[in-house]
Amino acid sequence: MNKLVVSSSPHICAKDSVRSIMLDVIIALVPAGIAAVWLFGFRSLWLIFTCVSAAVLAEFISCKILKKENTTGDLSAVVTGLLLAYNLPVTLPLWMAVLGSVVAIVVVKQLFGGIGQNFVNPALIGRIFLMTSFATPMTTWTAPFTDAVSSATPLASMAADGMANVPSLVDMLIGNHGGCMGETCVIALVIGGIYLMARRVISPAIPLCYIGTVAVVMLFAGGGEYMLYQILSGGLLLGAIFMATDYTTSPVNLKGKIVYAVGCGLITVFIRLFGNMAEGVSYSIVIMNILTPHIENLTASKPFGFQRRKKQEAAK
Repeated sequence: MNKLVVSSSPHICAKDSVRSIMLDVIIALVPAGIAAVWLFGFRSLWLIFTCVSAAVLAEFISCKILKKENTTGDLSAVVTGLLLAYNLPVTLPLWMAVLGSVVAIVVVKQLFGGIGQNFVNPALIGRIFLMTSFATPMTTWTAPFTDAVSSATPLASMAADGMANVPSLVDMLIGNHGGCMGETCVIALVIGGIYLMARRVISPAIPLCYIGTVAVVMLFAGGGEYMLYQILSGGLLLGAIFMATDYTTSPVNLKGKIVYAVGCGLITVFIRLFGNMAEGVSYSIVIMNILTPHIENLTASKPFGFQRRKKQEAAK
């Protein structure tokens, strides 16, 4: 005998699952990983492996301790480990990478209820924690294709000397400059972003509005060439494509996405232009993550048939 199942909406389920979405994100991150190994050597693989392994192990152990269902199979911990690794310099000691992964998974994700319950992006908090705790190792850059230490990233060079000592635009595109190992190769990040948009894993609204806001402000601040270097430098593309678009910590509706992305862009340029640090992507996304519930409340669509109180009273 067939059972009649009564349940709340939605009644039509999509074929997508957390695992399939996370698998698409992992695939999209592969080009940046390949570029990191090509630019900075095989130590990049060790750092990626360390972050991913520590994140997965931290999730498994924390689920056991908290007596929760094991969620390592949904691949979200793998994505967190990858994103954290891409936000680190290749020379960072491995034990620091492990510590950052544990903070990202246990403190930011699991202690708030697990996937879907964290109010900020775990990988970004892991990076901010490491930046605050170990500033020198987190700002020691290696020049690509060598073991030599690079003195500054393009953003730091622009902040100190203007446009005098920046790499060429071709070098910016292929990643031939110092920086975090997953943020330097623009071509690889764009390929990953196109893949995610083609698979409809992310909406183009957040990346385009985020990058567009930075572009417009920087165009007025320093001209066209300055604007191009600001877009291609630092973690802007990595953050706009892969972290600002996190489902849990970004608005759902289109108006909210636009407000959220513009806010990320404005905070980023304020930090870069007026702050003591050359970069500002991590902090801008985290701040807007915290504001996401308020943005959604202010930009939520009105239910069908909704009338303002005054109109309702006038109709009586």
